[in-house]
Amino acid sequence: MTKRTNKELLGKGLKLMGGSLLCMFTGPIIIHSAFKNQEHPLYIPVLIVGLIVAAFAIILAFKGMRKIMNSIF
Repeated sequence: MTKRTNKELLGKGLKLMGGSLLCMFTGPIIIHSAFKNQEHPLYIPVLIVGLIVAAFAIILAFKGMRKIMNSIF
């Protein structure tokens, strides 16, 4: 009995990792722009959005890795 990689599940995992990669760059950029403009009235909302995007990157990375591991094993 030969086990093979579930290509459909692997594709979903790679899509999640791609979204995570996008959020990994976007989150710190948003946080940096918030800290550069601390006197602006929208400082807190922009900082919160940046932190949410950064947290979302971590969540997507864990979900993507879990799906990739499930497709391989």
